Amino acid sequence: MTTINIGSRKSKLAMWQTDTVAGMLQDSGLKTNISSMETKGDKILDVSIAKIGSKGVFTEELEDQLRSGVTDIAVHSAKDMQSILPENFELIAFTDREQSNDVLVSRNKDIDLNDTAGTIRIGTSSVRRIALLKHFYPHIETVEMRGNLQTRIKKMDAGACDALMLAYAGVKRMEYEDLIVKIFSVDKFIPPVGQGCIAIESATTINPEKRQKIRACLNNPDSESCLLAERAYLRTMEGGCSIPAFGLAVLDGNELILRGGLASLDGRTVLVKTEQGPREQAEAIGERLGNYILDHGGRKILADIKHIQG
Repeated sequence: MTTINIGSRKSKLAMWQTDTVAGMLQDSGLKTNISSMETKGDKILDVSIAKIGSKGVFTEELEDQLRSGVTDIAVHSAKDMQSILPENFELIAFTDREQSNDVLVSRNKDIDLNDTAGTIRIGTSSVRRIALLKHFYPHIETVEMRGNLQTRIKKMDAGACDALMLAYAGVKRMEYEDLIVKIFSVDKFIPPVGQGCIAIESATTINPEKRQKIRACLNNPDSESCLLAERAYLRTMEGGCSIPAFGLAVLDGNELILRGGLASLDGRTVLVKTEQGPREQAEAIGERLGNYILDHGGRKILADIKHIQG
């Protein structure tokens, strides 16, 4: 029987994703073996992702295992994947996608983001969420917040902030849905590329038969079309976790609709555009959106961000 060796981060959410993938592989008649580890992004919690450097912060160590052949695949949150993978690596499958919205999590069920009378402190480490909060709710204070979901909730409960801004997918998977006090509309708070989807990475040297079996079991063609468009957009922007870019693709029959853009760090400028076309042209649609945003103010925003972040 074929055995698929799987690499994963150690966090509870990462292991939930990995166990889900392993279960799907086992259901299709494959054996699995899981190897888990802490990555640089898991260990350094007192510095924002943007300051660590977004390239491979959650993936580098897992890719070392893939390169050496210790593992066949690595399981990632698609939103954590850099837009350009290192040479000799590829994403070979994208799973069914969970709801992609951002949510607000709090013990205070009465929290109202439109209330300007008092100070509301929201914990997040995402430059995109911070920029969009500054744009839509300029009176709100943001608090730097790193760590896994359980750690962030403990920090909130200890008084570090009044609420957390998180991805619905992670909150649901970790069974904290009862703490959700607001679901942000994807029309305003467009999610980051890949949010809600699990991506499967391998080295290009993987056994072709194994690769085919993994794709046949795990890959959702609709998710793949949407993620190819979103990732092509981010790749054109040459962006990762350190820039407040966003993009969400949906399918309407054979038509792929990609809405995305870029915000300035202070939230004063938010560029948004929609591109669409046949799903077979997913990557071209993403590139077209990226070039439009760059040509209509995006280059200046990115230059300003690079200057600020050093």
